[in-house]
Amino acid sequence: MDAAKQTPAKEPMLKTHAGHGTATPGSNGAAAPGVKVDDTAAVPCYANFCRVTGTPEEVVLDFGINTQPFSSSQEPIRVQQRVVLNFYTAKRMLRALELTLQRHEAAFGVIETDVQKRVVPGAKPEAPAA
Repeated sequence: MDAAKQTPAKEPMLKTHAGHGTATPGSNGAAAPGVKVDDTAAVPCYANFCRVTGTPEEVVLDFGINTQPFSSSQEPIRVQQRVVLNFYTAKRMLRALELTLQRHEAAFGVIETDVQKRVVPGAKPEAPAA
């Protein structure tokens, strides 16, 4: 096989994220110049449900799949992932999410979170292509 066409071995994905570091004394809350992130051991998951709870010291985010999002089923939603953050990290995460959503809405339009406003009356799902 031609060396130019060979797929390189998977290398760690090291990324630098400016603004997500630790504030230093006297820096007026500014973050460190950058933090390298190795996400090779990250396990992706999907959730369409999130519950936020907490304690005086921590924020707890529970994620799961709601299999009946359009009904009033009493079936419990099984939490599959839990993330526990301190309030400093939670606030930085909130800001990062705000910026991400602002960019997305600027490019693609407002995200409507009320399901009833998104439903088109009389719309039927398309039949699968033969």
